[in-house]
Amino acid sequence: MRRWPRFFMIWLMLTAAAPPAGAQVRIKDIADVEGVRENQLIGYGLVVGLNGTGDKLNNNVFTRESLIGMLERLGVNTRDQVTSLSTKNVAAVMVTAELPAFARSGSRIDIAVSALGDATNLTGGILLVTPLLAADGEVYAVGQGALSTSAIAARGAAASVTRGVPTSARIANGATVEREVAFQLDKGTTLRLGLRNPDLTTARRIATAINGAVGPISRATDPRTVTLALAGRDPIDTLAAIENLPIEPDNAAKVVIEESSGTIVMGANVRISTVAIAQGNLTIRVTETPAVSQPGAFSNGTTTTVPRTQVQIDDQHDRKLGILTGSVTLRDLVASLNALGVGPRDLISILQSIKAAGALHADLEVR
Repeated sequence: MRRWPRFFMIWLMLTAAAPPAGAQVRIKDIADVEGVRENQLIGYGLVVGLNGTGDKLNNNVFTRESLIGMLERLGVNTRDQVTSLSTKNVAAVMVTAELPAFARSGSRIDIAVSALGDATNLTGGILLVTPLLAADGEVYAVGQGALSTSAIAARGAAASVTRGVPTSARIANGATVEREVAFQLDKGTTLRLGLRNPDLTTARRIATAINGAVGPISRATDPRTVTLALAGRDPIDTLAAIENLPIEPDNAAKVVIEESSGTIVMGANVRISTVAIAQGNLTIRVTETPAVSQPGAFSNGTTTTVPRTQVQIDDQHDRKLGILTGSVTLRDLVASLNALGVGPRDLISILQSIKAAGALHADLEVR
């Protein structure tokens, strides 16, 4: 059974699942309303209840001082017994969250918890009350609750097994919103739509579709922005009327290569001029299989080792020169390279060489 290169199999799955060329999408799937956005929150807290997998207080001054300060706020004075604090059930953590747009006071949001010191496992821990601050320094939410790591860690005398990352955890609905972000969408007279993938052709198509549906209220001001003039119109009604309008997006030709994993992603608009491709490597394999020579019975000989060496040379002479004619599409490129038996790693080198030759008409991004 023939085994196809991984890139070809990925390409087949993407083309089978993706809509046909020229497919249309909704405006709200490719553009955001300016000002309607999430805000990042961050906080510092303590996790307790760990099974001996927390921070070592002698090595983590911030954990020890935080524990002492928390106990003092609860009426317990441990300043005179600092040296006797040796618990391993406490860990200092950083808590992060995203405050959704229009989140109201009292609503709940998810939070992520990550170990800050040398704690080895946060499974079974409980996050104590932790204020979450935004970039302006104000507290917008407060987090607390039992952690869920979805990780497994087991250790024995001579071996250990770890699945997942036990030093990172999440708490579903673990924070309560205490402060709202002031933004009134229904009071604006001018709104701007921001394209997630900036493109001048797509922005112009969005403006044309909006003007045809609700009147001449929009214009594309740059590849990322479409401005809506809402004088005398209700912003909510207008956005609801235009967000489901179908648009055919247009994107620049681009090839993204991730060398660490051998992943290659190509856009449908990638084109290649006439180019000849030959790919092959010389491989020399030397195998040593020594044999043991035994002397005959009742002889004065000695046992010795006889070397046996096998040398194999693979120059990949069956690889042939392939010619890609002008204006090659993505489908033609994949078919031609797979006919040469090219794998993902070799394909990366070929694409870089085609780009260097000036025959690849697309942006080549290597990560």
